[in-house]
Amino acid sequence: MEKIRLSKLMSEQGICSRREADSYIERGWVLVDGVPVTELGTRIYPNQRITLAKEAQSRQQARVTILLNKPLGYVSGQAEEGYRPAVTLITVQSHFAGDRSPQRFSPAHLRGLAPAGRLDIDSTGLLVLTQDGRIAKQLIGEDSEIDKEYLVRVEGQLSERGLASLNFGLSLDGAALKPAKVAWQNKDQLRFILREGKKRQIRRMCELVGLKVTGLKRVRIGNVRLGDLPLGQWRYLRNDERF
Repeated sequence: MEKIRLSKLMSEQGICSRREADSYIERGWVLVDGVPVTELGTRIYPNQRITLAKEAQSRQQARVTILLNKPLGYVSGQAEEGYRPAVTLITVQSHFAGDRSPQRFSPAHLRGLAPAGRLDIDSTGLLVLTQDGRIAKQLIGEDSEIDKEYLVRVEGQLSERGLASLNFGLSLDGAALKPAKVAWQNKDQLRFILREGKKRQIRRMCELVGLKVTGLKRVRIGNVRLGDLPLGQWRYLRNDERF
């Protein structure tokens, strides 16, 4: 059995991100088979037991994840061409009054807060912003199996063959897309459920079958739904919620 770098193994096991792992190792907060490890680059066997000291556990528990109903005109990540990033909407004033989390807003919750996945500037709906590397990896890691649901308003004619192609058979950027679940929600709106997120994927898929997207809203990520969260407002992910 081959030894693996400890920080890589911690990331693969969903304990934390590699960067966080290195930080914890330097502080002596990572134990392998009950023994603290403090040297960066340490390699261990995959079957050895990794645990975190209470200090690291407390730090993880203090990290927040925020659910935002992103309006049109905001970019998910860094500011682009004068457009504001979605994180600027995370204020006391825009905090959803119906938030059932016991968390109270603190400016510290904005530190290191980053989007776990993107939502295009001309799309609305559920956007996750998190300080927790474990959640980011869960949602956008290469091996993520979490599906995302969208309501998509379209113009144009869609044949049965075209609908079948949306479900499976299309390619983008020279690569075949993973199977999707696409069905009519009503006469001018489709429901998409995807397990991948190529740039502008749904709009490009629709173009390939002769449809034009006129509205796109993400309503679910895994087990977490947008629900009654108003446009432009946000709430905390509760302890009893899991993607």
